[in-house]
Amino acid sequence: MKYLKAPLLLLLIVFVFQNLKAQHYTIPLWNGEIPNSQKSGDIEKGQNNAQGLFGYNLVQNPDIKVFLPTKKYSTGQAVIICPGGGYQGLAYDLEGLDYAKYLNTIGVAGIVLKYRLPVSKSNVIPYKSPLMDVQRAIRITRFNAAKWNIDPKKIGVMGSSAGGHLASTAGTHFDYGNAEAKDSIEKMSCRPDFMILMYPVITFTEPYTHKGSRDNLLGKNADPKLINEFSNELQVKDETPPAFIVCADDDTGVPDENSLMFYAALRKHHIPGEMHIYCSGGHGFGLAVNKGGAEFWPQACHEWLKWLDTKYKK
Repeated sequence: MKYLKAPLLLLLIVFVFQNLKAQHYTIPLWNGEIPNSQKSGDIEKGQNNAQGLFGYNLVQNPDIKVFLPTKKYSTGQAVIICPGGGYQGLAYDLEGLDYAKYLNTIGVAGIVLKYRLPVSKSNVIPYKSPLMDVQRAIRITRFNAAKWNIDPKKIGVMGSSAGGHLASTAGTHFDYGNAEAKDSIEKMSCRPDFMILMYPVITFTEPYTHKGSRDNLLGKNADPKLINEFSNELQVKDETPPAFIVCADDDTGVPDENSLMFYAALRKHHIPGEMHIYCSGGHGFGLAVNKGGAEFWPQACHEWLKWLDTKYKK
């Protein structure tokens, strides 16, 4: 028995490692040349901040990290997750990995997007890169739907703060694919089937805009036409997908009027929306563990996803 312990232990370690590795994997968004990019001296950085939270700056190699739930309990739903960070950085674990792992527990695939940030000199036209990346992530997910046990008609997008702006941009600026494209992925629709918006930046108009996000995406002297184009409450149309919106009354970072304006626009177009404004939680609460009222949002979101799956017919 003494001589069997080491080999058995080694086999156990290999088995556990392989299973942990199988829980998620990373896929680059672009094969070969990355569109809207140019050479610069910028270097991608992934590091912990003063609070011990991991994030990215100056993203150069956009990708998705795919977390799939156990096949037996999969609902077929998937969510592409856009971490926030004011379009300057990515709160990758708090508003990315944590969400993906939670979604897996309710049978939903969580796909964390590491998208390019407009503050990098590597962008040719800075404001175009984040939207290009999230659209590509949606197309890749739809292209791999059968392989990943996902329903191609149940692919949503999620974002927090500036990531919420990006998610709502994906929900209001989309196409149904390019049938003439040589790349099979580009033939896929990039319209999300639903949105989950966490304390989102929505408007770029005064007085409720988050100026830092707007300046980082569009520049400090942005063209008024661009400001309107990326004020997503103005871009809702009949084809915009339904949304679940969460914010806190004591949020001093992004005014709740952003969420209210988007919800009102959805109602105007008769698009189903559910909004929760919690008394406490502040800004950037993620899963809101021990954050008072806001800690109940994951349960509410789960119920909404079940409603979407069983009751809502597009």
